[in-house]
Amino acid sequence: MSTIVSPPVPAAGNETVLSDTDVLIVGTGFSGLAIGTRLARQGRHSFALVDRASSVGGTWRDNTYPGAACDIPSHLYSFSFRPSTSWSHVYGRQPQILDYLERTAVEEGLLPHTFLDSEMLDAVWDEQAQRWDVRTSRGRHLATTLVTACGHLSDPAIPDLEGLDTFTGEIFHSARWNHDVDLVGKRIGVVGTGASAIQIVPELADLAESLTVFQRSAPYIVPRKDRAYSEAEKTMFGRLPETAQQLRAGLFWDSEARFPQRLGVPAFLAQMKKAARDHLAAQVADADLRDRLTPAYELGCKRILLSNTYYPALTQPHVRLETSGIARMTETGVVARDGSEIALDVLVVATGFEATDLPFAHRIRGRDGRLLSDHWAEGGRTVASTSVAGFPNLFVMQGPNTGLGAGSIVYIIESQAEYVSGAVDFIVDRESAIEPTVEAEDAYVADLDLRSQGTVWLSEGCRSWYRHPVSGRLSALWPDYMHRYRAENGAFDPAPYEILGSGRTVAAGQAR
Repeated sequence: MSTIVSPPVPAAGNETVLSDTDVLIVGTGFSGLAIGTRLARQGRHSFALVDRASSVGGTWRDNTYPGAACDIPSHLYSFSFRPSTSWSHVYGRQPQILDYLERTAVEEGLLPHTFLDSEMLDAVWDEQAQRWDVRTSRGRHLATTLVTACGHLSDPAIPDLEGLDTFTGEIFHSARWNHDVDLVGKRIGVVGTGASAIQIVPELADLAESLTVFQRSAPYIVPRKDRAYSEAEKTMFGRLPETAQQLRAGLFWDSEARFPQRLGVPAFLAQMKKAARDHLAAQVADADLRDRLTPAYELGCKRILLSNTYYPALTQPHVRLETSGIARMTETGVVARDGSEIALDVLVVATGFEATDLPFAHRIRGRDGRLLSDHWAEGGRTVASTSVAGFPNLFVMQGPNTGLGAGSIVYIIESQAEYVSGAVDFIVDRESAIEPTVEAEDAYVADLDLRSQGTVWLSEGCRSWYRHPVSGRLSALWPDYMHRYRAENGAFDPAPYEILGSGRTVAAGQAR
């Protein structure tokens, strides 16, 4: 895809101002396209989007590994305002989801507003001008409001393995798949057993001479109830749109019905544990392997995974599950903690993303030059999971406490897009800057911490990226039902904010 941009405006200091708008959006995945579409359809405010990549699509552009697919049903994992009748399966495959996002950018008229190959290098709040000054790899952007839509699953996390740099074979992260490497007949290792790994492993098992899966902790896995949609069903969705909406509503409330598992309700936990145990027993006959594949933590502490092919792949004679851990890497492979040496030609690192220490936060400076990452040193702090004290006119999509233990993140994204667009209306109409108060932020964080108590995510022995490594707070997830998030945070409320500008500071709630 190509991008169409306005002619650059010359600026002092050998830099070029590429846009001067009401809103600058960083990222063109689901979040960026959601708020971009909303602004485009409203037609009230000027806006621009920037992305470090050469095309739109976010995580579905970046993750092209074999078997890449979604674990949320397609009719729910899509925009409610852009229903599609062409989903081939219950669970969308990566190419289809990426195509959906690319078509959204084209059909909603977002490309003329989009600057690709433009990595955000830093963003600084200009107190005097009351706007954001954002420097990218292609030039500067000025904006009254800055919206980060970078996602929390966008920057790969690389494990700190001794000797990693000495390995002479091929090595790459699952989110940066090297399609130039021929995997047929190779000795392959996969580090990780999360959502990406369980899709990758069955694909590699069909290609490799030998495959070793390095497991730190066993995941809970339940059957993936996938199937192809018939042509008759797809025709029905097109001719009777209400049937697709009814399906979406049913999928939504099915997801909500699973949330009590995360609250640790015994009956719900027992039901899902039985499903996971029965699935493992049905697919793995070997007692020793089955024991090593049995999780040692409470169900729901980490993401519950869906697969019909992962366990069978591990039972194949050329596939090895290594659970003792990696002691170090060598030029030719891995030395496991039990002393065994495993020769490898290729190492695939499927170890997830930098989800608690969000990289973009190290590039944003608010009032008094404070880094957002410093403000979040002990876990993300926000109001409405979207705005931050000390950072005027900044709104974070898919930031702290927006992830879900069950359900579609697109629902949260749409809720945030509604909130942000309301905030932009407020800011532009009053020609002012707004910032949540410290008291409002403290109250919101305290409420989230209270709701988190008693959930499986804070249960004894639970270690996951959902919790901040310093404070132990549940900083990544929304600890309640999805519909409650929208009810509480789905529409902009000026009450927690102050208006900043024109030499005055007043409570926003008093300025309506």
